[in-house]
Amino acid sequence: MDSTDLKIVSMLKKNARVSASAIAKEVGLAVSSVTERIRRLENQGVILQYTAIVDQSKIEGGITAMIGIKIEHTRYIDKLANIISNDPHVVSFYILTGDLDFLASVYAVSTEEFRQVHHAIANMEGVAAVKTYYILGTKSNEPGE
Repeated sequence: MDSTDLKIVSMLKKNARVSASAIAKEVGLAVSSVTERIRRLENQGVILQYTAIVDQSKIEGGITAMIGIKIEHTRYIDKLANIISNDPHVVSFYILTGDLDFLASVYAVSTEEFRQVHHAIANMEGVAAVKTYYILGTKSNEPGE
């Protein structure tokens, strides 16, 4: 990756819908060169996906929480990371060092749905403990927000 690739990635992080022509204008390349660079970055696994970042607080009635997860033994890391991170309620998932092994941002449409998700995670084989933190509000440090 060179400085032009980094600039392209930075622009896409700010707005995944930015046009190739707008990027080309900013980085001083032809549109075809920009689209080829983006395709290469996708093929190399630098750009993994394009997604919408949703303000969950604007979705009426929803609950967002962080669930910290401690596992019993390292042999459970891969299995549990795969299961939990693929749950449709998990918005983001992190593997950690320190007191907790995982941190999952979870969204549910109701307290009952959240209770079910929480219960399922807490009772998985290999989970030693969970700590739950309800999200009261969010702030972003992304440029332009």
